[in-house]
Amino acid sequence: MGEGGSTTLLTFSLFCFTTFLSTLSLSTDTLTTSQLLTTNQTLSSRNAIFQLGFFSSTNSTWYLAIWYKTTHDEDGDKTVVWVANRDTPLENPTGFLKISNQGNLVIIDQSQKPLWSSNQTTTNENPVLQLLDSGNLVLREANENDPTKFLWQSFDYPTDTLLPGMKLGWNLDTGSEKHITSWRVTNQDPSSGDFSFKLDYRGLPEIFLYNKGERIYRSGPWNGERFSGVPEMQPVTDSIKFTFFVDQHEVYYTFSIGNQSLFSRLCVSSVGELQRLTWIQSTQAWNKFWYAPKDQCDIYKECGPYGICDTNASPVCQCVRGFRPKNPQAWNLRDGSDGCVRNTELECGSDRFLHMRNVKLPETTSVFVNRSMDLTECGDLCHGNCSCTAYANIEITNGGTGCVIWVSELLDIRQYPAGGQDLYVRLAASDVDDIGFEGVSDKANNTAKVVGIIVCAAAFILLVLGICILWKKRKLQWILKGKSEHRGFPERSQDLLMNEVVFSSNREQSSERNLDDLELPLFDFNTITVATNNFSEEHKLGQGGFGSVYKGRLMEGQDIAVKRLSKNSGQGIEEFKNEVKLIVKLQHRNLVRLLGCSIQMDEKMLVYEYMENRSLDAILFDKAKRSSLDWKRRFNIICGIARGLLYLHHDSRFRIIHRDLKASNILLDREMNPKISDFGMARIFGTDQTEANTMRVVGTYGYMSPEYAMDGIFSVKSDVFSFGVLVLEIISGKKNRGFYSVNKELNLLGHAWKLWKEENALELIDSSIDNSYSPSEVHRCIQVGLLCVQERAEDRPTMSSVVLMLSSDTASMPQPKNPGFCLGRNPTETDSSSSKQDESFTVNQVTVTMLDAR
Repeated sequence: MGEGGSTTLLTFSLFCFTTFLSTLSLSTDTLTTSQLLTTNQTLSSRNAIFQLGFFSSTNSTWYLAIWYKTTHDEDGDKTVVWVANRDTPLENPTGFLKISNQGNLVIIDQSQKPLWSSNQTTTNENPVLQLLDSGNLVLREANENDPTKFLWQSFDYPTDTLLPGMKLGWNLDTGSEKHITSWRVTNQDPSSGDFSFKLDYRGLPEIFLYNKGERIYRSGPWNGERFSGVPEMQPVTDSIKFTFFVDQHEVYYTFSIGNQSLFSRLCVSSVGELQRLTWIQSTQAWNKFWYAPKDQCDIYKECGPYGICDTNASPVCQCVRGFRPKNPQAWNLRDGSDGCVRNTELECGSDRFLHMRNVKLPETTSVFVNRSMDLTECGDLCHGNCSCTAYANIEITNGGTGCVIWVSELLDIRQYPAGGQDLYVRLAASDVDDIGFEGVSDKANNTAKVVGIIVCAAAFILLVLGICILWKKRKLQWILKGKSEHRGFPERSQDLLMNEVVFSSNREQSSERNLDDLELPLFDFNTITVATNNFSEEHKLGQGGFGSVYKGRLMEGQDIAVKRLSKNSGQGIEEFKNEVKLIVKLQHRNLVRLLGCSIQMDEKMLVYEYMENRSLDAILFDKAKRSSLDWKRRFNIICGIARGLLYLHHDSRFRIIHRDLKASNILLDREMNPKISDFGMARIFGTDQTEANTMRVVGTYGYMSPEYAMDGIFSVKSDVFSFGVLVLEIISGKKNRGFYSVNKELNLLGHAWKLWKEENALELIDSSIDNSYSPSEVHRCIQVGLLCVQERAEDRPTMSSVVLMLSSDTASMPQPKNPGFCLGRNPTETDSSSSKQDESFTVNQVTVTMLDAR
């Protein structure tokens, strides 16, 4: 036997010996770093409710899974609730589970290669794996039992089953989502199937069942007690309690069990059925407590726009009163998918509202939401805006609270005999008169008309008086030449502003969505004035291209940063709306959080979370402060910017091109974590769009890619170029200049490229950094930076590749090519050619707002 055979035998012998020791020392519910879990072993939770082990339904593939220890399905198979390696099975029963030296959970296959890993990035001193009675598999420090400090847990990675305590939804700070996806074949193939149940947090959140990405069922929004589309979802005392949670950080659905002897789970079957199953002890079987879709009216958009689905009607599709079938022929053939159209066009001011009861609210992913309004205020707001098609309370508890307003077609309405919610649909006044107004008598109607006339007359008188007062006030201001700046504005202006912001998208011919699906707090001008001490100089944080930024403190004690746009700035209302639209839709720990906005007369302000360490450039390029940025912090900043940019390009709901990424637009929080800011010049791309061309080139010289600066062509690769410049600036502590100068002095890109070719790349590192840095890590970052600033856009990597290269010591990286330069001579040009150049200058901090592209 040769040397290779001896090595193989030794490895196999060690494996068998370790397995033998593991079998002897394995505890009931815990696995330590010195133990293995082989395919013939299991862990049991403390009270023997769940088991962890390997299972195989075909004896050809093995999966690490969690199942109920004492229950089984009707065929006698295990009731599996979680599978680790569902899409990467073991092909041989000689694999095992272990805790790696890095503290990760790892499944090792028969060739001793990792097949699956938990992939957490934190290093652990003494990790242990434990199976809890909740069915949660947790990795924790040996002496740590605080659930909030678990290093990793299976509850964060559901498969096809939601157990009590598991969350289905979104962490908006990290951008991470939890959803359940069916098995390919129930009880046979646990690989990811076609059906998934996911929460959409936009507008008023609700949950959808998908088949290969296509919506087939909708839960309806949460109404405070249950989902609007699940009237039978009633909490049972000491049994199942349903919870829906939403704030600026998290949106999720979960449930809990009051009776610990009751087993209940929510799962998606391989045939596309959402099931609530409970274990019946007397029959020793799983009972289907609830399921969906269960009838024709559960099918998503079965009756089209403005159609109502009612299983007690024949046919099941009916039009909302005041509407008629859009396609009568198809409607008569029981195909209601085209929906309905109005009998009478709306006239805005004279329109009225039809009160519908016991319905599943229309789809709410693109609605206006205000949780502080009552129903009367909600109705007034809807009536005052011609784009509003319907309104309702958000929650039905306490007599009804909150306001949700639709500004587009009403989709997927369902009628229930009982349950559901009240919905108010906008109709032309004549249609409401023809059909009656839900039991309102003629006398009541006449009374309402008289009251309406009186109210209108009073409103007219008040309006005239208000105009007179306002005219006199403005005249006085003009006389005082601005010494007494106007700070007041009627409180109702907040509603008027919101109306304009929310409903303007229906009046603008634009392919970009406006703020119609966002809930954005509006700050009163006086509130901002008090918070910033009347925009005093001592509160001023800095001066930007479009105005000043001030620190403020709200009455509640929260610190804020206020971006006050200059009245004469280049950023007009469109750029302002663009920044609001984009930032409020984006949720990531490396993007600055927009708290609200304020528009008052000619004042436009954005209110952000306050960043204690201000902008990166204020520290990086300051000789006295740059030493506070050691290499560990600089590398963390580089990686954070990369993750934020990856989210913008690939992981957000929209593909966002920032177009003005630079050091001054990177803000640093208390722990020096970076956050990308200033989205005034950003652009939304379609999911299949790769580049665009503009005649309005915006950005900052020194960070602009050649194809964008010279030809107006921008894409995700334009941002990659800017990121590469940032990386080299962070490493060197020097600014990049947009041009070469006539005295042969290279800008930062040229200098870095020269050092790279001379194999002296580490000379680029900032002299203020001590020797604690890792040379290989710095070298890798320089190589990434040079790859990002290559002249040809197609040569530059995507941000997903950048993140991979930064996070892995072993990731293969190509050699960079010649970097691109916005303007000026190429480094290979001769001295004679350079002598013909005009003198160049540094424009690193000049923001370009208008250039004609060639």
